[in-house]
Amino acid sequence: MNRSSKINSRKGKLLCTLVVFFFSGNLFGQVQGGKLWYRQPAKQWEETLPLGNGKIGMMPDGGLKNDHIVLNDITLWSGSPQDANNYEASRYLDSIRNLIKNGKSDLAQRLIDQHFICKGPGSGGKQWGCYQVLGNLMLAFDGQTDGTTVQNYRRELDLDKAMAKTSYELKGVNYSREYWTSFADDVGVIRLQSSKKGQLSLEIKIDRPERATAKTEDGELVLVGQLDNGVDGKGMQFKTRVSAKIIGGKQLVKGQSIVIQQADEVLIYVATDTDFKGKDFERTTAETLAKALKKSYSQQYAEHLQNYLAKFNRLSLRLGQSKDDLPTDQRLVAFGKEPDQDPGLAALFYQYGRYLSISSTRLGLLPPNLQGLWANQIQTPWNGDYHLDINVQMNHWHLGAANLGELNEPLVGLVEGLMVPGAKTAKAYYNAPGWVAHVITNVWGYTEPGESASWGIANAGSGWLCNNLWEHYLYTEDVDYLRRIYPILYGAAQFYSSALTEYPAKGWLLTSPSVSPENSFKLPNGHQANVTMGPTIDNQIVRELFENIIHAAGLLDKQSDPFLTQVAAQLKRLAPVVQLAKDGRIMEWIEDYEEVDPQHRHISHLYGLYPGYLIRYDEHPDWQLAAKKSLDVRGDDGPSWAIAHKLLFWTRLHEGERAYKLFRQLMTPRVDTHINYGAGGGVYANLLTAGPPFQIDGNFGGAAGIAEMLVQSHKDSVYLLPAVPEAWKKEGRVGGMRIKGNHTLDMEWKDGKILNYQIYSPKSQQLQVCIDHNWIAYRTKEK
Repeated sequence: MNRSSKINSRKGKLLCTLVVFFFSGNLFGQVQGGKLWYRQPAKQWEETLPLGNGKIGMMPDGGLKNDHIVLNDITLWSGSPQDANNYEASRYLDSIRNLIKNGKSDLAQRLIDQHFICKGPGSGGKQWGCYQVLGNLMLAFDGQTDGTTVQNYRRELDLDKAMAKTSYELKGVNYSREYWTSFADDVGVIRLQSSKKGQLSLEIKIDRPERATAKTEDGELVLVGQLDNGVDGKGMQFKTRVSAKIIGGKQLVKGQSIVIQQADEVLIYVATDTDFKGKDFERTTAETLAKALKKSYSQQYAEHLQNYLAKFNRLSLRLGQSKDDLPTDQRLVAFGKEPDQDPGLAALFYQYGRYLSISSTRLGLLPPNLQGLWANQIQTPWNGDYHLDINVQMNHWHLGAANLGELNEPLVGLVEGLMVPGAKTAKAYYNAPGWVAHVITNVWGYTEPGESASWGIANAGSGWLCNNLWEHYLYTEDVDYLRRIYPILYGAAQFYSSALTEYPAKGWLLTSPSVSPENSFKLPNGHQANVTMGPTIDNQIVRELFENIIHAAGLLDKQSDPFLTQVAAQLKRLAPVVQLAKDGRIMEWIEDYEEVDPQHRHISHLYGLYPGYLIRYDEHPDWQLAAKKSLDVRGDDGPSWAIAHKLLFWTRLHEGERAYKLFRQLMTPRVDTHINYGAGGGVYANLLTAGPPFQIDGNFGGAAGIAEMLVQSHKDSVYLLPAVPEAWKKEGRVGGMRIKGNHTLDMEWKDGKILNYQIYSPKSQQLQVCIDHNWIAYRTKEK
């Protein structure tokens, strides 16, 4: 039965039993984001509390004698632009493709390693670069303690205030510290207070592990440095200024420190900048700090909060009772034992994901990297870069529903910067027009293959990025935005259109050479290989991109372009969306190869299920069953981002309990920090997700999964509570959640039944809404 028939047969019954209330604004008033809080200082960096304003990051540990605050700048990268293209590579393309067509993928892979990878060390080289820690701000307190005599210690991050606090009592005196990174004045701010005058004595220092000099200058602390560009050592420059204002007491400069004696209150300001994209960092840091010092603390914080809440307060979420009276580290342990007693932890995790996005993303700068904004090392894991085979995409999956769509803009800017170098790479390796990006990129526009065929030759990165850009259009229906991204989509489609080659057995058009990200298979001769033609993810991405570019051309009145006629013809010759293996699973490769690692962390062949929409609920039940079998064999273990990805797959299959099982697994407490992808993900005490080590994509993917459990939307249809688990059915409400088609949803439910809901739009439209497997026609409310 099609959707129209479902609507006609069921709408009468449903409309009689469903009472819909209409609301004029946000359904639930003030947003309650919640708090993360603890009864002790952080024992390791992965327990510190992240603060950020999209550029400056601070992570204080709340120590008593020494408060260590790690500083970051989203633009601080080593390395420099390079051309690592092998301009002889295309000469070997036909030979590589012929070997693959003849079943000799192992020999093709060997040839790729010799002639079809990047020149030089690639991502392992100094010129490729790395996202790096900015420095360490240290507050050393006189007259404090090791903690044995402290009472009422509390350390917290308040999501509703975008502020971290540390407070405690010592010898009858109450001490407090407030930390925040201003969304208005672009400075980090720390306020120290005590209940008794003259109790604040401390030394303030700043340093960095390498390539920096700390000094005092005109009463300020200054950290200056220059990173290695991989060529002559003269890479990105930066400058950080630290200044203090006091009430009572004395302030003096001593060596490379600011010393404060017996003050009543202390305000510490941090301003920092780099010369990224030619910025005058010397001037900006001086002007920013001088401007901040002129304002009162109350005015600064009010302006900061106003800017932050303009985004954060767009969406509210409640999922029943919350054990927020427990410290967060203890709450995680309790949740592991009795998860259904604390459904509110999922709402906190979701709002934390929104907070992290707002805090790590600023329009006109850079998208969140593998660690968002926050890093404490010179050599961050995997260079702290942008992986294009799921990770940077996952960082943005939740933004549309989370009512934070404009935070996609830095990703658009990053992708626009890949088009020119990506055109060189397309020509050098595939003799193709358009542009391509492979597995990894950086702020310098790297698009070349990686340094090993086993992972580096995946060429779906550019197509996958186009999915993210297209999704933002689906949420907003912003035609001006569509005009901006159209050249990106067009150039990617040009590349794939030209680079497709015929699969001799079927006559299908496929990518070649390529890999299913980071996975390998066994050939009939017993050899292992990664390289193939037309892995399932490529087939699905190319199909989706071709359909999207044709649709976009129609919206922009560009459908007369002859290239689109070519694309439409090629669409008919692409491989099927899904091929079923002999055991009933979805095939990952064009042939039904035996897997080397059946529980591999990547599940790329289910791209059409999520983030794509080629495998949709209520359509192709055989595909649904095959996807479930594929997921069962993969298992539920893996790094945090992989667990989040599996959670999302099960939500699209409307399997709420299985998705909830994965959410519970995602919330497993972790303390280890070394790279160990077989350790099963989880979260650190500060709710940042673990690989381990820390990767922020698990936070963002988990947030996307929570939203998908509550609402799933297509352009003309919406599922309400499609995968809600029993633990969340007792009561819940969401206000301000976005759905595709430029709509916004308010909804409330109890005992698994929706009590009321409203969908509103700039202009009233007709939608199909599915509630408890029943379809009704619904006209959105104009607002």
